[in-house]
Amino acid sequence: MHYHWHWGVLLEEPYASWLVSGLCTTIALSLIGWTIALILGTLIGTLRTAQSSLLRAIGALYVRVFRNVPLLLQMFLWFFVLPELLPDTIGHFLKRDMAYPEFTMATACLGCYTAARVAEIVRAGILSAGPGQRVAALATGMSTLQAYRYVLLPLAFRLTVPPLVSEFLTIFKNSSVALAIGVFELTNQANQIENYTFQGFEAYTAATVLYAAISWVCLRASRPISRRARVGGMIASDQTT
Repeated sequence: MHYHWHWGVLLEEPYASWLVSGLCTTIALSLIGWTIALILGTLIGTLRTAQSSLLRAIGALYVRVFRNVPLLLQMFLWFFVLPELLPDTIGHFLKRDMAYPEFTMATACLGCYTAARVAEIVRAGILSAGPGQRVAALATGMSTLQAYRYVLLPLAFRLTVPPLVSEFLTIFKNSSVALAIGVFELTNQANQIENYTFQGFEAYTAATVLYAAISWVCLRASRPISRRARVGGMIASDQTT
């Protein structure tokens, strides 16, 4: 059977609008998820380096649970199981009354899943700074919280810009899993175009190009940040790829 190529379908309505809508949803899903991941991951990563064994255990438990359970399964758990485990009023709100429940749950799931990976990056950055930085900060009269806020975390972020950028790119790719609970992000919209037009090669090629474009833009934007964040004597070169 001969395949009939028709690239112009990507410019026709409503298919062009579907691609744009999917791209915008993917970007919004990823950026909000990354904000959650960065804040929560920083907190968990800090707990992983705390002096208290209880706090370290809490951080380690979070990382192990979220890193070892597949993202697809977590997406189902967040959307289908979590509302059933909560009180009826809260569960009903999450399933029916909340605006855009699929998008909201997918964002929360993606953020919490990525936070476990960010936590390990932040933890590695704090440990890379060495115990001397903590001791020096405490010796100047800083409290433990001040030492983390003004010394350890700023240095950790500067040391871990390349892996953080890599994780930032990964969250865009992982956002495609949200199609499993009905979020019409880029991959789902490409799938919808294929279902309506049977032009699967064109639809999925367009989605591939858009994902690649997002990655290219993020990498280009990260390079000056990596150069400015470099710590002399601790980072030899920018290895962000």
